[in-house]
Amino acid sequence: MKPSSLLLTLAVVAAPLSAFAAGDPVAGAKTFKVCSACHIATEAKNKVGPTLQGVVGRPIASIADFKYSKGMTEFGQGKVWDEAQLTAYLKAPRTVVKGTKMAFAGLKKDDEIANVIAYLKDPAAGGQ
Repeated sequence: MKPSSLLLTLAVVAAPLSAFAAGDPVAGAKTFKVCSACHIATEAKNKVGPTLQGVVGRPIASIADFKYSKGMTEFGQGKVWDEAQLTAYLKAPRTVVKGTKMAFAGLKKDDEIANVIAYLKDPAAGGQ
């Protein structure tokens, strides 16, 4: 196989993988329904948990009018909710943040986590 053909083949194969890694906000909105008992992503309104509107890129434990657990406050010092932090946390919240108030056990499927993050980045794209 010619090097140019190999590169084209790799590009075609890799394209769907990069799209998958980006997540699907519509699917994320469906998965987020589990989270919506305690969180809202479309308004700057706290429920049992803090608002998740604008959470991607926001400093951890930074909503002024929400009372975070000591564990979350300590964990969040100097950190931001980027995709890596969210991925780890959504997979195992109580393992990542000892003493978190969040009772949810976590999402087990990587595609669900990627989809929820895509939704949190742009809730309007999720159809909510």
